[in-house]
Amino acid sequence: MTASRLFDLLIALLYLTGSVSYPLGLVLRRAVLKKAAVWTSVAAFALHTVDLGVRFVDIGAASLQHGQFYMSLLAWFVVLIFFILWRRLKHDFLAMITAPLALVLFSSSLAVRTQVLAVPEHFSILWFSLHVGTIFVSLGLITMAFGAGVAYLHLEKIIKTKAKMPGFSKDLPSLETFDRANHWAVSVGFPLYTISVMSGFLWASFTWKKIISWDPKELITIVIWIIFAVLFHQRTALGWRGRKPARTAIVLFALCLVSLVGVNFLLPTHHSFRP
Repeated sequence: MTASRLFDLLIALLYLTGSVSYPLGLVLRRAVLKKAAVWTSVAAFALHTVDLGVRFVDIGAASLQHGQFYMSLLAWFVVLIFFILWRRLKHDFLAMITAPLALVLFSSSLAVRTQVLAVPEHFSILWFSLHVGTIFVSLGLITMAFGAGVAYLHLEKIIKTKAKMPGFSKDLPSLETFDRANHWAVSVGFPLYTISVMSGFLWASFTWKKIISWDPKELITIVIWIIFAVLFHQRTALGWRGRKPARTAIVLFALCLVSLVGVNFLLPTHHSFRP
């Protein structure tokens, strides 16, 4: 096994440790386990950053054309967004979803062997910074909104039915904290998602000489954008709170998974991750 493979394995093991430690800490109500989960994620993120940097230096701009690099980069952005929300909300509850998803995405990037994506050389830096950077940040925010939405609905159901609260639920933050996480993720995520979509259409006009080609990826992206736009408008303009934005965030996350896995790997598309 090469040194780079051992390095990748160490990163995966750290994400795995975080994935197991946090739920175990919740169930056993051991703060030390939850703290361990967060700090192993910090360590994994630091090594992951080094790994991405080495890959980029090694391959150069060509790395922007490989689906393997994108999967790893998406995992990195998900963890980055978690750290920002952790600092902002003063609570680590989103570690429950962050470490497992980062583990899945990072491990998938090691297994993926894909075709080279079509990126015009003269447009690659602009496309990467606008299209890929903004989409990954917005996907990370949607992930956090999803985690907050699931937790909100779970806690709200317990409160409304006056059911006996399981031990781990007693350590969860308030409904207000979950709602604030959703609001922040949507308020920042939608403008970034819009920038990504617009720059993607610009990239398409350079690459295929037309803005839209009715590609499956383009179609599901438009659907996601419309639902995201409704959520953004309802939250910021009409003051949506609580259950409705929580449920909508869950739907958005599910559609993003369909887009990433179902479309990129299974359907014929310009964005295919298939070999």
